[in-house]
Amino acid sequence: MANKQNYYELYRKSTIGEALTDTLEELLINQYISNSLYQKILTQFDKTINEALSNTVKAKTTFKGNLHTYRFCDSVWTFILENAQFKTEANEIVRVDRVKIVACDANVQDAPTK
Repeated sequence: MANKQNYYELYRKSTIGEALTDTLEELLINQYISNSLYQKILTQFDKTINEALSNTVKAKTTFKGNLHTYRFCDSVWTFILENAQFKTEANEIVRVDRVKIVACDANVQDAPTK
């Protein structure tokens, strides 16, 4: 039996994930692709984006702010910060009024799918 790896679907809500989903839905509605192919493409996207971000992004940033809300559920941390400040390795500073940070354990073998 093959070991099936599940991946977080978190990045489907990103700009590129939503663009892909919108395009696939249009293709599905117009019957250019099957529902099975639709699901396979989204699953491949989940796998590829998770692996790419895990293996290729090396930039670091620090942040601070006022913690408004936090939650830990299904190995996923969610933080909402207010008056947050992000500082890059190049000492660039970005300030935002409110930000939601979602952190997932990259080592979880059976990631939740929702």
